[in-house]
Amino acid sequence: MICGVDEAGRGPLAGPVVAAAVILDPGRPVAGVTDSKKLSPRMRQQLAAAIRQRALAWAVAEASVEEVDRLNILRATMLAMKRAIEALSLRPVEVLVDGNRCPEIDLPVRAIIGGDATEPVISAASILAKTHRDASMLQLHATYPQYGFDRHMGYGTAVHLDALRRHGPAPCHRRSFGPVRQLLE
Repeated sequence: MICGVDEAGRGPLAGPVVAAAVILDPGRPVAGVTDSKKLSPRMRQQLAAAIRQRALAWAVAEASVEEVDRLNILRATMLAMKRAIEALSLRPVEVLVDGNRCPEIDLPVRAIIGGDATEPVISAASILAKTHRDASMLQLHATYPQYGFDRHMGYGTAVHLDALRRHGPAPCHRRSFGPVRQLLE
């Protein structure tokens, strides 16, 4: 059983970094699985539901804003990935990770650059991580509507940067990220 792992939310100025781990069932494939960035939000939602239903095992985990600020974004991402892998109900024989870095785990693990577009098991993880993070950003939008998280999901868009200047950072903002840190200085 091969597990795919991917993350969502390394670049944004707000919210957690999210990782998902998925073990697909070869007998129950999910058609249309590809890199989450190539899919519409509606298609991502549909595929996420199918993945959760058909996968042999899946898990989603986060590293909090506080962990991102304390550890740095790379270490926080690796922590979220490790948590997702450890939360699986089945133990994989190998882990495939999108990117060029691997979390420190006691399993064979391989990094694959662009793996979210070439390995269905990583694509599935990409979709679960993205849909979970988007849902958490919509929850933050309900609490902090002045930032427009429902439109930019925490990324440093012009709208978000303008809202940061007008309202200052909220507790969900990553203080270690340049635009937020500059406002606090």
